[in-house]
Amino acid sequence: MMGTCQDGRRPAPWRLPCRQRPVAATVDRLPGVFMVRTVAAPAMAKRYARRMAIHSDASDDLRLFQTGQHACGYWPERQARDLVLDPHDPRLGALYPLALSWGFRRSGDLVYRPHCDHCRACVAVRIPIDAFVPDRSQRRCLARNADIEVRIVAAERSEEQLALYQRYLRHRHPGGGMDDHGAHEFDQFLIGRWSHGRFLELRQRMPDGRRGPLLAVAVTDIAAQALSAVYTFYDPDAGARGLGTLAILQQIAWARREGLRHLYLGYWIRGHQKMDYKRRFRPLQAYDGRHWRDFDDYLRQLGG
Repeated sequence: MMGTCQDGRRPAPWRLPCRQRPVAATVDRLPGVFMVRTVAAPAMAKRYARRMAIHSDASDDLRLFQTGQHACGYWPERQARDLVLDPHDPRLGALYPLALSWGFRRSGDLVYRPHCDHCRACVAVRIPIDAFVPDRSQRRCLARNADIEVRIVAAERSEEQLALYQRYLRHRHPGGGMDDHGAHEFDQFLIGRWSHGRFLELRQRMPDGRRGPLLAVAVTDIAAQALSAVYTFYDPDAGARGLGTLAILQQIAWARREGLRHLYLGYWIRGHQKMDYKRRFRPLQAYDGRHWRDFDDYLRQLGG
């Protein structure tokens, strides 16, 4: 179970994924949670704030909270912890692009990164847009889905999107605590109050020009010089289309049209089959806790 924030509230009612290499930090224990004062990060954050003309208070501190242990969302037998940026910091939205570059991720209004005691399986990964070239399998995916219409719409829930989301969760996570999500959980999990997000919709194009059925939604954040793939859900009956792969390919195309540098894919999880698809997008970069490196170089260091 996730610990509580300093004011007694839980950071989020949903579980967060597992792990990442720890940042250099000193930790003061508070009731129910740790507050972390970063050592290396503030100077970078101050420079970024000045460059982006972000208002800061007198301290210029970035407060982080370390959650208590909670069940890992990927390895049920393991316990996880997360670092969470102060959700009440008014600079959170403006500093989000920098947080992405530090290996953080958004879930609802929270910006977090795994910070577990004895596991470093979760590795933040991103695609350098200019260098990406689809492989043969990905080109086949594009050809197979030539009848798909791509629309980028406001990050506002519709009944059609909610119905697809619920179908996806019932199929993908049966009995896992997410299969009973309704409108409230949809908004809380996918739509951030401060984030600049859009929904990338994939619809089947009908021969007579009618609006076709909604097949997939890729929740996508727009950050400075990057897109971040927050969450994708799709029609479980259309598995042969490879809609998850198609969504990433369309996010890459979107980023390229906008002249952006990266697409953040969240965490590749070493040894976890469901997350292994991310390594098929090449070139890929991995965050080692301090620097972004070529993914293959990172694997060689790990001996894999």
